[in-house]
Amino acid sequence: MIKITNDEFRLLANYIKECSGIHLKQEKKALLMGRLTSLVTELQMESFMDFYDYLKKDDEGVVLSKVIDRITTNHTYFMRESEHFGYLQTEVLPFMKSTIKNRDLRVWCAASSTGEEPYTLAMILEDYFGKEIVKWDKKLLATDISLDVLDTAKKGIYMKEKVDSIPKMWVVNYFNKLDTMSYQIKEHMRSQVIYRRFNLLEQNFPFKAKFHVIFCRNVMIYFDNKTKEELINKFYNALEYGGYLFIGHSESIDRNKTQLKYIKPAVYRKV
Repeated sequence: MIKITNDEFRLLANYIKECSGIHLKQEKKALLMGRLTSLVTELQMESFMDFYDYLKKDDEGVVLSKVIDRITTNHTYFMRESEHFGYLQTEVLPFMKSTIKNRDLRVWCAASSTGEEPYTLAMILEDYFGKEIVKWDKKLLATDISLDVLDTAKKGIYMKEKVDSIPKMWVVNYFNKLDTMSYQIKEHMRSQVIYRRFNLLEQNFPFKAKFHVIFCRNVMIYFDNKTKEELINKFYNALEYGGYLFIGHSESIDRNKTQLKYIKPAVYRKV
C-alpha cells in the first residue's frame, strides 16, 4: 500500500477543504489513505504527492468528484428522516398552496446524492397536488458536487430492496419494474427533477429566483463551524420569506448566528 506522509495529508486535506468544504482533521489521515489508495494506484501514481499535483491540475473537477465520493458516505434512501416529509405534506405545502399566488413553487434539494431524496420530494408533490399539479409551474432543482452520484440519480434505477421500503402505490404509480431485482423511476417523474452539478462553497449562489423550500441534509456534518455558518447565511439569502430550510437530524444551527427561525428539530424558516 502506498503510504501518505503528514505533509501529503496536510496538502490534500487543505485542498479538499478549499474546494468542497469537507474538513479532515489529523486523525482522519488513515481514513484518507485507505479510501484513496486504490484511486492513486488506478491512476498509476507512485505517491500521494504525485496525486496531489494531478488533482490540482484537474480543471474539470472529475478527480475531485471521485475523491469526495470516496471520503464521504453517500448513504441515502427513500423517505429518509420521514418526519420531514410528513411535516412538508401537512404544514409546508398547504401554506405554500394558499400563499403562492402565481403558482410558481421552487424547491431545491441541495445534496441530491443518488436521487432518492429529490425523487421522494417529486412523489410527495405529485401526491399532494394531484390533478391540480398541471396548474403549477413547480421547479425541483437537485444539485450535488459529485458527478458519479448525479449520473446515478438521472438514471433513476434502484435495487428492489430500496423500493420495497416505500408505499406500494408509489411503486405502482411512479416506478417501472425492469427485472426481478431492479426498478426505474418513470420518465415523467424523472423529467420533473432538474439535476445540476453545484458546489455549495460558491461565494454567490447564481439562482435568479429564491426558493420556497430547501433540503440540505447530512452535508454540514463534514464542515467546520465557519464553513457551516457561511452556508447557512447563503441559504437564508436564497430563501423566499416564509420559506423553509430542512437540515439533517444529526446537524444543528447556532441560533445566535442566523436569522432563520427555529421551528422544530432540523427545520428552520425565514420570517
